[in-house]
Order: sequence, then C-alpha cells, then structure tokens
Amino acid sequence: MERFTISLDNHLSKQFDDLIRARGYTNRSEAIRDLIREQLEIERQEKKHEGYCVATLSYIYDHHQSDLASRITSIQHSHHDLTLSSMHIHMDHDHCLEVTVLRGMIQDVTNFANQVIATRGVRHGKLYMVPVKITQEQLSPASLPHAHSNPLT
Repeated sequence: MERFTISLDNHLSKQFDDLIRARGYTNRSEAIRDLIREQLEIERQEKKHEGYCVATLSYIYDHHQSDLASRITSIQHSHHDLTLSSMHIHMDHDHCLEVTVLRGMIQDVTNFANQVIATRGVRHGKLYMVPVKITQEQLSPASLPHAHSNPLT
C-alpha cells in the first residue's frame, strides 16, 4: 500500500472531518479512497461507453398511469439478458419505487435505463453504474462456469 500526505487549510479540513463523520467513516484514509474511486468512475463513464458494468436503476412511477406498469415490464422482458433482479416497493396509494439490478455492456445498460426513465409517467429515474471486468469461472470440474463481476477500481 502506498502512503501520501496532503495539506488542507483548517476550514476545509473541518468540513471534510464533518463529512466523514456524517457518512460514518472511522478514518480519513477510507473516505479519501472512496472519493478517489468515485471520481475515477465518473471520469471513466464520461470518456467511454465500452466494457461491462453492474448497475442499479431506481425510478418512481404512478401505477395508476394508463398501462405504465405493463409497458415497463415489457421493456424489462425485452432486455431480460441485462436484468439480474428487480425489487418493487409500494410507496403510497399511487406511487411505486422500483430498483432493478443490471449487468451487461455499459452502452446496453445505459440505453435500457434511458428507455425506462423516458417512459411517460416514470419520475425520478437514476442509474448508478460501476464498470467491471466480467470473467467466466468454474470452481470445480463438477460445477458449471459462471460469471464473476470484478470492479475495475
């Protein structure tokens, strides 16, 4: 592990310490590592849309909107190869929150998310992606090969 030192003015240092306490970090190092990982992912996603990712797509919609739930389900079924899991939460009498876990090519996941979020009646859609390297592994001769998703950072 490499160590490095940074200098912060007192005001910035206090703000950072307040932030890491609020987020539950026990030390500055882990907070800095997470900030670096986050920025690297932002840069990677802005520069290229190739490779694989795991992602969560969260969105809220009014389930009374004409055929909206069935249109969303149809979009998910037409992209069943990307969807690992989906969780549906009833927020109140009108609104539902859905969280879908995805894995696939970054461009395919982005296109899928954009299609869902752009569906009339969907509100507050957000995609969170983590680029990964996907490998096929077989733990023993008796087991079947299966996908492993290793984060790139």
